[in-house]
Amino acid sequence: MDFTFIASTMVTLLKAVPTTLILFSLSILCGGLLALVIVWMRVSGNPVLSGFAKGYIFVFRGSPLLIQMFLVFYGLGQFGVIRYSFLWPFLREPMVCAVLSLALCTAGYTAEIFRGGIRAVSPKEIEAARSIGMSGFLLVRRILAPIAFRHALPAYSTEIVLMMKSTALASLVTVWEVTGVAQRLISQTYRTMEVFLCAAIIYLLLNFIILQGMALLEYSLSRHRRAIPQALKA
Repeated sequence: MDFTFIASTMVTLLKAVPTTLILFSLSILCGGLLALVIVWMRVSGNPVLSGFAKGYIFVFRGSPLLIQMFLVFYGLGQFGVIRYSFLWPFLREPMVCAVLSLALCTAGYTAEIFRGGIRAVSPKEIEAARSIGMSGFLLVRRILAPIAFRHALPAYSTEIVLMMKSTALASLVTVWEVTGVAQRLISQTYRTMEVFLCAAIIYLLLNFIILQGMALLEYSLSRHRRAIPQALKA
């Protein structure tokens, strides 16, 4: 291997990391907010809202992300109501289409993860909160949401890692993130092994940082389970 070429390739790919991080962050943020709406509809008890949420989750979990991205990037412009609307200046941008497709996809998975976390909350804890006067938003904020999030965090961390890797698909709709720049370098140099090795190292480092951050968050949220009672310390 030519280590001088590997070093220069790594520098070039690192310049594309901010684009990857922006794509990843916006997708997770928008997808997480949409997932909260979907999971609320899913557990609302309203048959229409629940049916819509089930259909949404089925479609976006059951179809490939690549096809969803192509439909958003190439398909939305086929509709005149969108092409001549105020949304078109945004939707014709590759970055916006990539973020939209990634967010829509992860929202389906995240909604099911959050629903699993909600179902894992013990009814006794909810009854205890209601017995001291908690109800509505206060009960959700103080009891239901924190406990459900702790239960959902391990699965959600996996989804976040998968989303980081899924940003590589954005290169197919001309977003020049790490994988897109790597493919462009390969077309110029015909050195596939070295370029993709550098790209893989970058993704490994990014996912390592994400996993360490999620592990620290899980550790801080479960601190009460490791607390030693004062009676046992004596």
